[in-house]
Amino acid sequence: MRINVIGTSGSGKSTFSKRLSKKLDIPYIEMDALYWGPDWRNHPEEIFSARVAQALQQENWVLDGNYNSRTQLKWERAQIVVWIDYSFLRTLFQAIKRAITRIITKKELWAGTGNRESLRKLFSRDSIVLWTITTYKKNREKSLSIMRDPQYGHIRFIRIRSPKEMENCLLSWNS
Repeated sequence: MRINVIGTSGSGKSTFSKRLSKKLDIPYIEMDALYWGPDWRNHPEEIFSARVAQALQQENWVLDGNYNSRTQLKWERAQIVVWIDYSFLRTLFQAIKRAITRIITKKELWAGTGNRESLRKLFSRDSIVLWTITTYKKNREKSLSIMRDPQYGHIRFIRIRSPKEMENCLLSWNS
């Protein structure tokens, strides 16, 4: 089974993806971990694409991430796309809560990168909260558009709009 979980930053993609991966006992792939290198430097485009392509060669996976520029690469083998489409206020609240939790715990976000959230980053132009605010509407419109694209007619789309729907979705999957 090959599943891509998408949604705006702060929507709960990673939480859902990890839980689904564990339930189905298939590999979890986090696109952010493939994208970010040390000191918040992204890998060059060709390296990032190669890393994504290599990760997706596995027979089964739960892929966590949008990266719209990689939609064709992600979805040529995807069977299911789960779109976590919570309201703007809920998503913003979750993004703020996650950022604050990460600042307090000083948790390294991707092993070996040294990348951690900080108060300085939270209030910078690179803030994940600012990113959530400025991309929410555009990401929703893009998701709606690509889901209608006949090129992706082979994919089953599941749209989740509330935490209750998320729990029901997880319960509906057989391990």
